[in-house]
Amino acid sequence: MKNKKTQIKEGIQFHQIETNKFKTNLFAIFITLPLTRENVTKDALLTAILRRGTKNLATQEEISKTLEEMYGAGFDCGIEKSGDYHTIKFYLEVINEEFLPEKENLSQKGLALLFDIAFNPYTEKEAFQEQYVVQEKENLKQIIEGKIDNKANYALERCIEEMYQGKPYGLYKYGYREDLETITAKDLYAYYLEVIQKSKIDIFASGQLEANLEEIVKENPNIQKLQPRNVNLSIEENKEEQIQVKEIIENMEVTQGKLVIGLDVLAKQKNVTYITMLYNTILGVGSNAKLFQNVREKASLAYTCSSNYSKRKQIIMIRAGIEIENYEKALQIIKQQLEDMKKGEFTQEDIQNAKNLIFSTIANIEEEQDTEISYYFGQELAKSNVTIEEYRKKIEEITKEQIVELAKKIEINTIYFLRD
Repeated sequence: MKNKKTQIKEGIQFHQIETNKFKTNLFAIFITLPLTRENVTKDALLTAILRRGTKNLATQEEISKTLEEMYGAGFDCGIEKSGDYHTIKFYLEVINEEFLPEKENLSQKGLALLFDIAFNPYTEKEAFQEQYVVQEKENLKQIIEGKIDNKANYALERCIEEMYQGKPYGLYKYGYREDLETITAKDLYAYYLEVIQKSKIDIFASGQLEANLEEIVKENPNIQKLQPRNVNLSIEENKEEQIQVKEIIENMEVTQGKLVIGLDVLAKQKNVTYITMLYNTILGVGSNAKLFQNVREKASLAYTCSSNYSKRKQIIMIRAGIEIENYEKALQIIKQQLEDMKKGEFTQEDIQNAKNLIFSTIANIEEEQDTEISYYFGQELAKSNVTIEEYRKKIEEITKEQIVELAKKIEINTIYFLRD
């Protein structure tokens, strides 16, 4: 089996993806925890602090030197929203030992370092190092304040915030400036201890892997000190049709209007995720899509117009960059595309073109190690076990009738327009 999953302890899974396509082995740790207003900023700050040092390597310089000694191994970490959850992600990439001058157990060294960074941080007197916290709070403040600089992304964030007011998914993944002042090095470390003992943990290894890698993971002292945990991530969201569409217009100094429309997918049919992927591709992905053809090419109302689908939340986000005076016209044509989808006003050629686009994406999953890991992590969060070949087959079998049935259950939730 290409993707082998083993429970190390309750709530801690080890995933092995066997592949000989790459000259590297890639290891990853994903720590998934509930997304809350109280802790969202702490989560983002933790991600930055943990990369600064471990009990064995107290500084970033020491970590970098160790990576360099491992034939230039690569390390990265970050944080993402996964539906109503926050996922702290760590990656470490090493050369496969087959390509080394002599055997050095590089995979074991890489895994040990990754576990050290995630689970054995540098501390002083039961607190994170004070200067690290001060510096990373300032860095995070700049990221939070800088979100306004990219107007297209800012508009998307604001639309999601309006769609999910008071709900986890409406939170900004990097948190909020006002929280930073109250976070202390001691409190943050206490929170970290809680996180690593209660959160869902998924460990991934991709490449030409050692036969005893599972035992190596289990015997690692940083893994042994982790306690079993009872985690049950909810994947269902009960959505109800909105009686009134929200329309928010905000003013800012912009040279181009940013229009974002959030759609709720209210359908409950079988294979709804895969049907929605196809619907979204016909609607707004690529140069053949209805949005691109009708809003940009035919009407010349937008510089860009596309859509993307978030399967964790069952929403579609339409995004367009337009001249400010074209707002009403662009909105009217976009709404018309949604109505046309409900009426089945798209061809078998449209469906096949969209399927081919998705097939191309599917084919690329196994071409990059981090993409393949992300795919299987998505399956883990969805409590699913669809192989890449099964994924392709599910897309292949979708009919026009299924797409039309789904289209009738897609409704506008929020219209957000950023203008001067």
